[in-house]
Amino acid sequence: MLQTIGMLLLAVGGIGSLICWIMILIKMFQNDKPLIGVLGILCGLWAFIWGWMKASTLGTTKIMMIWSACFVLSIIGQVVTGAAVASQIQSGELAPVEAPSN
Repeated sequence: MLQTIGMLLLAVGGIGSLICWIMILIKMFQNDKPLIGVLGILCGLWAFIWGWMKASTLGTTKIMMIWSACFVLSIIGQVVTGAAVASQIQSGELAPVEAPSN
């Protein structure tokens, strides 16, 4: 159950981040040199930083807030999923898989 919640948080955070990244990329190509947009495609961190730097002038504050929230959701999802798997390993629910004998 806990693992499912973690995976759901990861999925929502990942899809939301992807959508926000695409929206910021569009703004990058519209309002700056093409090289800045290409850098945003190659490095998502650059797009994130650029989006926050230009948030007040381009009016992308809401997009950046949503992107930040999605990023935090993804981190929480990773922690929850990792904790769920670790507890399953500790309780013996997930046993190591043995190689088949010939």
